[in-house]
Amino acid sequence: MPKPSRIPDVPPSPEDAARARQTLARKWSYQLLGAVAIPLGRDDLDARLGDKLDALCALLHEEKFSPIAAERIGAELAGLGHLGRLGLRCTAEVLGKGLPALPEFQPVERYADRIAHAMGAIGAGFTGANTESVLAQQESMQRSLLKAVRDANWNLKESEARFNEVVTASTNGVLMVGLDGLLLSVNAAVGDILGRTSDELTGTPLLDLVEEGFTEVLRQAMADLASGAAERVRQSQRLLRKDGETARVALTASLLRGADSEPIQFVVVVEDGTELALLQSELQRQALHDPLTGLPNKQFFTTQLEIALRRGDPAHGITVFHLDLDAFGMLRDTFGGRVVERLLQHVSQRLKVLLPGDRVMIARFGDDEFGVLLENTPDTPDIDAIMKKINDDLLLEPTFLDGHGLAVSLSAGVVRKPDSDAEPLDVLRSAERALRRAKRGRRGQWELFHSGQDAEERRDDALAVAMPAAWEDGEITVRYRRVVALADGAVTGVEAALHWARPDSPVLDHERCAALAEQTGLILPLGEWVLRVAGGQSAWWRQRGRFDRALAVRLTAHQAADADLVSRVVKVLDETGTPADRLMISMPGDVLPMADAADNLAVLARMGVLTAIDDFGLGPLDFGLLAHELPVRAVRVARRLVESRSPYVAALLPLLREQGVSVAVDGISSAEQASWWRDAGADFATGDHFGAARTPGDFLQELDQG
Repeated sequence: MPKPSRIPDVPPSPEDAARARQTLARKWSYQLLGAVAIPLGRDDLDARLGDKLDALCALLHEEKFSPIAAERIGAELAGLGHLGRLGLRCTAEVLGKGLPALPEFQPVERYADRIAHAMGAIGAGFTGANTESVLAQQESMQRSLLKAVRDANWNLKESEARFNEVVTASTNGVLMVGLDGLLLSVNAAVGDILGRTSDELTGTPLLDLVEEGFTEVLRQAMADLASGAAERVRQSQRLLRKDGETARVALTASLLRGADSEPIQFVVVVEDGTELALLQSELQRQALHDPLTGLPNKQFFTTQLEIALRRGDPAHGITVFHLDLDAFGMLRDTFGGRVVERLLQHVSQRLKVLLPGDRVMIARFGDDEFGVLLENTPDTPDIDAIMKKINDDLLLEPTFLDGHGLAVSLSAGVVRKPDSDAEPLDVLRSAERALRRAKRGRRGQWELFHSGQDAEERRDDALAVAMPAAWEDGEITVRYRRVVALADGAVTGVEAALHWARPDSPVLDHERCAALAEQTGLILPLGEWVLRVAGGQSAWWRQRGRFDRALAVRLTAHQAADADLVSRVVKVLDETGTPADRLMISMPGDVLPMADAADNLAVLARMGVLTAIDDFGLGPLDFGLLAHELPVRAVRVARRLVESRSPYVAALLPLLREQGVSVAVDGISSAEQASWWRDAGADFATGDHFGAARTPGDFLQELDQG
């Protein structure tokens, strides 16, 4: 038996992906040529940038993302020419918008974090290569300066002329500093960096130009040069501008010596790194913020959550909300991406207005999900008041977008006062679990995380994760139970059911197995396997004259809406030789309003397959579905309504029979219960009263015994 696997997303064709990349590379080339000087022709630059884009895309698809490889791409980009900050900014804008739009990176939320990290790494690689280039230039200048000083011993006038020419023409600041620390002379570039004239700077102590807190490190570096402990020093420094602002510079200093090797003066070269630092800061901000709403992203939120956990007030703690926009998929399908994006922007703005203050952080986790971090105080409202305030605002005051008045609600999972030593990711997972419970009820609800519920869900998750291996090992089998006519007790069919016999653990029945497999998507291959095994068993019985009745197979919601459901059923019918009219497929009633599920039901009915609706009676639209002429042969009353003997459902049974729809009840556990539903008008039944699910051999033996 092959190992089950999830159905992968359909990728774009290689031709579509190549065309999209080529278009993006050409746009990148065009923008760069318009922004900076590059010693390459348009075609050559197109080809080189295309190669780098291919390498970057391949990196983003790798299972384990490597920021080092992205940094190498940034370093190679710096080597194309004199790109500088404008070239890096142009690259960040083009790739930051273009990469998420490529077909191969759809859905974009799957790759958003990687693209953001890659952009940051490209910026870091570019900056590093650019800095190394600057350092190389500075070293070259130092060598030129030292050579000029040595040559001055032989031809002072010639050396001074050359030295002055180098200093004057340099775009970096050059300061000649006396052994006493006073500036002897500076070039024009220093004046541009500090906003001061050469006359204002001459005679000023160098350390007076350094921001407080950074003077000691420079004083020590100069002392090391003077003592011979170091030949050259490099460090990042902060110099004071005339306007009071700080200039962030890369500083390189060395000591000039005379012909007798005695110290003469210091030469200090500074490069203004303010704009580069601002660009790096902007790239970092983009990596930590959502581009659509401007809110912090989940990565930034997680970092702040860790800080808040450690510093939170022990008495009041913190509260974490995981918010989800209700009916988001329906809104997107109805109004399109543009309206939905504006709606998300509106919701983010309203959240900032409704939850103001320094102790609140609001983030967008992706798609239609938001996070809120509250550092509680004695005045913090309770959770119900906060959620009511949010939903009243969004529901009672619709926003108009492109002529559509939209009112929305938010559901929430909430974690209140987690332990200060809790891990941020564990807190977020707890909030997400609580959100899932809230979404099971009505819209606009919230659920508070409880450790007991979490432990139960973790056990379910562990079972769901272990299920594929158990299937592979043969722990999961198909069993069969009788479908009985309530009128006379005759066996009219057989129902296939999953059975998981776990070593040293309680057995899991069909409902439990199906629910676990539904969580992970395993239900699609597992469900097809059940069809094949049960269909083959039914055919074997039929060929030997042992049992020739309809085989019933129940589907989950995921199976019912599966685009490949019909082809799976056709394949099983062909392989097993099962007649279509000997197979009954039932679907949950709550998925039939979906077009895919309803279409699947109609096609199966046209093929001759018997069709039914499960969990009938739980929704107000159940009878309406039948009234719309869905090709349904039978309905199965929801088990909890069977146990409670629902008078509402009992009242519907005559109407169903008038439409030619048979009624089945599941979970019959006693003769009294069977008699009640027979009198109410039900046709068929299953349950322990008529026999539990059995192996094929036990099923036939029980059948022979009557």
